[in-house]
Amino acid sequence: MNIVVAYEIDELKDIFMDTFFQTPPKIENTYLNDPLLKVLIKSTFSDHKDFAKIETQFALWGHLATTEWLDLATRANQQRPQLISYDPWGNRIDHIQTSDAWKKLEAIAATEGIVSRAYSREYGEKSRISQMALLYLYHSSSALFSCPLAMTDGAAHVLEKLGTTTEQKNAFKHLTSRDPKSFWTSGQWMTEKTGGSDVSLSQTEAKKNGDWYSLYGMKWFTSATTSQIAMALARTDGAKSAGELSLFFVPLRNEKGELNNILIHRLKDKMGTHALPTAELTLNGAPGQLIGPEGQGIKTISTILNITRIYNSICSISQARRALDYLQSYSAVRFAFGKLINEQPLHKKLLSDLEEQFTRLFNLTFFAVSLLGKEEAGVITESEKKTLRLITPVTKLYTAKKSYAIIAECIEGFGGAGYIEDTGLPTLLRDMMALVIWEGTTNVLSLDLLRSIKDPGTFEILDEKFRQSKKPEYQSRWQKYAKDIQADPIKGQAHARDLAFLTAELYSETSFY
Repeated sequence: MNIVVAYEIDELKDIFMDTFFQTPPKIENTYLNDPLLKVLIKSTFSDHKDFAKIETQFALWGHLATTEWLDLATRANQQRPQLISYDPWGNRIDHIQTSDAWKKLEAIAATEGIVSRAYSREYGEKSRISQMALLYLYHSSSALFSCPLAMTDGAAHVLEKLGTTTEQKNAFKHLTSRDPKSFWTSGQWMTEKTGGSDVSLSQTEAKKNGDWYSLYGMKWFTSATTSQIAMALARTDGAKSAGELSLFFVPLRNEKGELNNILIHRLKDKMGTHALPTAELTLNGAPGQLIGPEGQGIKTISTILNITRIYNSICSISQARRALDYLQSYSAVRFAFGKLINEQPLHKKLLSDLEEQFTRLFNLTFFAVSLLGKEEAGVITESEKKTLRLITPVTKLYTAKKSYAIIAECIEGFGGAGYIEDTGLPTLLRDMMALVIWEGTTNVLSLDLLRSIKDPGTFEILDEKFRQSKKPEYQSRWQKYAKDIQADPIKGQAHARDLAFLTAELYSETSFY
């Protein structure tokens, strides 16, 4: 019996020694191995006296994105936030507990100045390029902490322009701090059960209470609910129509650290973005200060949306780049049909096509970023300002849809391995779906493009851009859409989506750098 057992064990050893184990994909320094980003940074900052220092810093961030930050993101996704409604003595506390990894990712964002770099304006009109290039490296290794940062930057942007009270000015200092102990984030509370993108259906009421207002209503989808402040839409008593909303600055907690008449009902069980706490809550007299003119909240909050939509675009291409990096690495170690798959003609063409698509996304996104930087530095022309207005929703919708498609192709490129949860690949696709929806779906943003070209002079700018294109099919399609849009608004709406994609393709043909 012992002889038989020994034989079986030896046989098993032979079997296991012959078992094949696939070499997993591995991403290297995401700055040094990204030709597009390297060219962008060199062309933007090569004439700067500290260019060598700038490049070294980006190389360090590229290293951290594949080591420390990535490890933290993995842990944060594994340790989801929890809502603790009551303390041990029955007191309602509505505390959202996040992981230590999530908190460290926040501290890193503060220290590296992912928000503050845009407001110190160290590089003048190029400051946004520097900031967004850092975000591009950080996002895919942040477990979506980039989402609170987007809303924080948007809040800082509106408070810098319109903040008038002591509390609002103090908040701006915290939102743009590089000290983790004093850094604040901001939520953005618009979505209600009555409508997502159609904020005119909002039911939250704001009742005057001295110099402040008291807000009453339910916010159905609020990310960054652990933030110190939020920007919220509500209707004042003086509103004359359903769509006449106002924007409010809302401190989440009082001096004791207790929630300011805010009840958190539950955390959302979402398809993805698992490390990011997203809650349903009720404002039961939460204090708020008016930002901007009363009744002009939708117009005022567009100041925030311009920032968050560009963040969304950066995060989309960052995620697509990460998926491509994994597939490129895997293709160099995976054998099939007698050779590495990156040596096989059909797969080589797939990789080439995906990289070409990605290049267009990169060009379009950083073109929009460059215009934003010019606007904030006060050096933008009137034509560029109108271009920024029309290209922002287009960039968001196009990068989101195309990045989702790129990630799906990359996962397919792994075959069955791409479907395995603990490879991390499915997370890329699930999280990407949030970026497709957030800050406006494709249809909503396409209609926003139509609104933008109604502004005086904007239609002519777009018309001239199409006329300059060397592709006859671009010109002919534009002429058809333009004719219908001008002749029949309803028929024009039906073209909005096609026009948005065509506009994105037009502006992504070449790089600005």
